[in-house]
Amino acid sequence: MPANIVIGTQWGDEGKGKIIDILASRAEVVVRSQGGNNAGHTVVNNGQTYKLHLVPSGILYPGTACLIGAGVVLDPKDFISELDNLHARGISTDNLKIDPRAHVVMPWHIVLDGLSEKFRGNSDIGTTKRGIGPTYMDKYERCGIRMYDLTHPEVFAQKARSTGALKNKIITAVYGGEAIDLDAVIQEYTEYG
Repeated sequence: MPANIVIGTQWGDEGKGKIIDILASRAEVVVRSQGGNNAGHTVVNNGQTYKLHLVPSGILYPGTACLIGAGVVLDPKDFISELDNLHARGISTDNLKIDPRAHVVMPWHIVLDGLSEKFRGNSDIGTTKRGIGPTYMDKYERCGIRMYDLTHPEVFAQKARSTGALKNKIITAVYGGEAIDLDAVIQEYTEYG
């Protein structure tokens, strides 16, 4: 089966979403393979402007299956907001699926992203402070939380407590920040499952 692959070789802002939108009009499947909600794709389709961050731009074509792959790091709050915006504009997301292995951006990732940037001072990286880098760090350290875990509350709670406790130590002892209320996080994120 032939395939078209769009790869960005810059740090972003190279128009991948626009190219994918053109190709999606005749594609069976569009896959978002990696990245997070730190950037976005502005797509003009049928005279309407859409700003997409996590959802593949193929979503604008009902006959195109859209997949969010295992390499994506997904912030559930932003994802739900993006879905709500699409639904409000009459766009169906019935053709959208998420790989259960995709990693979840947790509140401690966002906090650590901001604290580490502040710590670097004038040598900061210039992140969007959305927790993307710290989420990938946990993925590669094999202590991250996956979408699958959100659908299994007991597994999620155990992982959130163990990883969250470690992250709270780093937040407080290394950066002097305030610890995250893990019970509140578990309660909130269990609802996303």
